Amino acid sequence: MSTELPEPARRMRREVTLAQLVFLSIGGQIGSAWLFAVLSAAGIAGPAAILSWVVAGVVFMVIALTWIELGGMLPLTGTVVRYPYLTHGAFTGWIIGWAAWLFAVSIPAVEAVAVMTYLGSRFPGLHVVEQVDGTTVLTWPEGIVSAIALMVVFYVVNVIGIRKFSVATNWVTFWKIVIPVATFLLLFFALHGDNFSLAGGFLPFGGASTVHAISSTGIAFAFVGFRQALDFGGEMKNPRRDAKIAIIVAIAVPTVLYTLLQIAFIGAIDWQDAQVRPGDWAALNASTWASGPFFHALDAVGTAGFAAFGSVLLVDAVLSPAGAGWIYLGNSARVSQALAHHRAAPEIFRRLSPRGVPTVATAFCFLVGCLFFIPAPSWYQLVSFISAAGVLTFLMGSVSLSSLRRTAPDLPRPFRLRWAALWSPASFICSVLVIYWSGFTTLVTLLVTVFAGLPVFASYTAVRRGWIDRAVAVPLSLAFLAAWVWTTASGGWFLARHGARHSGWGFGLYATAFTLCIAVFTGLLWAAGNREGRRHVTGGLWLLGLLLALLPLSYYGEYGPTGDPAIPFPLDTLAIAAVSYVFYLWAQASGFRTEDLDDTLAAREVLDIPDHAGEFGDGVPVGSGPAAAAASRDAAG
Repeated sequence: MSTELPEPARRMRREVTLAQLVFLSIGGQIGSAWLFAVLSAAGIAGPAAILSWVVAGVVFMVIALTWIELGGMLPLTGTVVRYPYLTHGAFTGWIIGWAAWLFAVSIPAVEAVAVMTYLGSRFPGLHVVEQVDGTTVLTWPEGIVSAIALMVVFYVVNVIGIRKFSVATNWVTFWKIVIPVATFLLLFFALHGDNFSLAGGFLPFGGASTVHAISSTGIAFAFVGFRQALDFGGEMKNPRRDAKIAIIVAIAVPTVLYTLLQIAFIGAIDWQDAQVRPGDWAALNASTWASGPFFHALDAVGTAGFAAFGSVLLVDAVLSPAGAGWIYLGNSARVSQALAHHRAAPEIFRRLSPRGVPTVATAFCFLVGCLFFIPAPSWYQLVSFISAAGVLTFLMGSVSLSSLRRTAPDLPRPFRLRWAALWSPASFICSVLVIYWSGFTTLVTLLVTVFAGLPVFASYTAVRRGWIDRAVAVPLSLAFLAAWVWTTASGGWFLARHGARHSGWGFGLYATAFTLCIAVFTGLLWAAGNREGRRHVTGGLWLLGLLLALLPLSYYGEYGPTGDPAIPFPLDTLAIAAVSYVFYLWAQASGFRTEDLDDTLAAREVLDIPDHAGEFGDGVPVGSGPAAAAASRDAAG
């Protein structure tokens, strides 16, 4: 493994100012969600969708609190991926990193879908969208090819370089704030007050639907953008100050903005124009308004001024998702960098261009992102899975914070979270709740996809670190993959449509086979590994246990497929909170001082980076303890 310290890592360390970081974070949140989530949320919760945004803002602020301390303490590029490796080892790090990569690499495609969907709504002659089973999807070839062309634009913007990337993002984000503000101000003049009390009043579907809307309609998708302040952490100019301010602002501003937009949209619904019976909230998702909620709301007012602004909104329907799309393409490249740093991805992903851009990683993420146009080229179909994958990565903030306070108590902490004994478990519980609220069908899709990455850990990372022989790891991985594909295909729950008739295995058989696959594979991996490998696998057992425990709780809970939940709301939410706390205690006890942490801290000394500076460690290989640190010192000297 190379021990060379790349010069661009030093050069990039002070590239992103606080203003740029705030714009990156807000820009990552004001994307397609503001264009579509208001209709989707109203379809699930009715007028109570307004409360969904407020509750989501509070929940994500609680989740973010632990990350504020971490972001200022060790500002690293791809922070969300890096911390699991530092506190709980490579097994936990791979699971979280795989989920983070899936989340980041899919968003550019989702934003491209959003752009094409709005354009298709305004210009049906383009034939880029169509209705399939009540859902707006991209057509082939017009819609999908156009979306891929937009992805190429995202790629070009990223490879230009971080400085020009930040300048473009600042201007686009400014636009993305102004247009939504103007939209809700205009729609306030077209409010229909009775829309807030139709068919069951303000809470037509109860509290269960109010929180369900957070995870299943794009609300959570909107808030996970605050992670930009973390994933670009290594490029902060002043992380001591910047991480805290950027994260708080990145949650507070969208909370206010999205809540006002939801109020404006609900009040502006013209039921006759949408061809929906007044008060039939669920029918909105299959209405003509679904392809462009705000555009249709403005057009339905019937005045020239509103129609003219609808054309401006169309421009924003291109710029807002596009802005988020190119931000997240850069984000996915940095997640790839972080995985490569911990020997979970090829070293070539760490290679920087003369402009300081991970060009190879960006190109690879672009190509993989295009694959998401194949299974479900629809914003509404993809958003729940992406939200759950994103929130899963935030689980680590709380347990990493508590672990580092025990294993690295003397590490400088520019921001130290008060009452961490309260906020850390609260952050963990909130993350699990958001995943649970997404519903059983989304949870199954998430777990199948996340666990599908386990063979890569065994046959690549564990082998590369010398924990297991390749002759054992490869057959074990192939056997698991075959069993996993067979269980997934035969079970019939993966990518199942909510409410559709199930034709696969019953839940009991499926859950048993599902759990056995994971348990047998993990047990054999642990038994075949050396002492160090076993330590890392043991450090991640709590995460496997938590995710497997969610499966039956979700099936029998309020958002399961039975239609008659054995654990109704709010008992299900209380049960999830209690189970989450137990796993939090297990996760907290599982943390240990990893060799990755020692090497990262050694890199800080090698580069002589002060406490207030940015990235350290990207040029230093990890996983071999003092030997890597010594080699790095030789390379630096």
